[in-house]
Amino acid sequence: MPASQPDPDHAPMDNPWRRGWRHRWRTLLSLALVVALTMAVRQWVMEPRWIPSGSMAPTLQVRDLLVVDKLSPRLGCTPQLGDVVVFQPPDALLAMGYDRSQVLIKRVVGLAGDRVAVHGGRLERNGQALREPWTAAPMAYEQLEITVPPDQLWVLGDNRNNSLDSHVWGPLPRDRVVGHALIRYWPPRRWGGIASLPRVGCGDHHS
Repeated sequence: MPASQPDPDHAPMDNPWRRGWRHRWRTLLSLALVVALTMAVRQWVMEPRWIPSGSMAPTLQVRDLLVVDKLSPRLGCTPQLGDVVVFQPPDALLAMGYDRSQVLIKRVVGLAGDRVAVHGGRLERNGQALREPWTAAPMAYEQLEITVPPDQLWVLGDNRNNSLDSHVWGPLPRDRVVGHALIRYWPPRRWGGIASLPRVGCGDHHS
């Protein structure tokens, strides 16, 4: 006896409403995964930041947009001399009214153990005057020699005479560093890396 054939008049009907919801759920799940991945990258790897003031001129101008490397500090990489770092306010700035959620940006000019001073308009480290092509003008102040304490950094803005930095509020605890400026991506005409000293890997380095 031949096998019975399905009766097309009694075949189960496809439910377009259910099929539409399956498609919507897949779309929502995909969007949720994209958002979660984006947030994870921003939290742990890198994120965009914009420059709100002129304290880093001429290197960085107001409203420049940067990509900040946040992964290096999480991997235990110590900031290096010449790095432009993004950091949370130290206690001295919190006491002045800065919000803990704010971040600032300056250049590392001294590591723990370095002797830092300012004489005759030039920054000196360990008794030697430094050549700093990223600064706009000689420094208009003097600073007696100070030894950077353990686990701290000495940070200055490139616009030395218009920057609220370590010469005002002291050393920066290394654990306040969020990351370092990697590249400027806006405006397009100035796209590229941030002027700094050559990086030599991950760890404690002096030059």
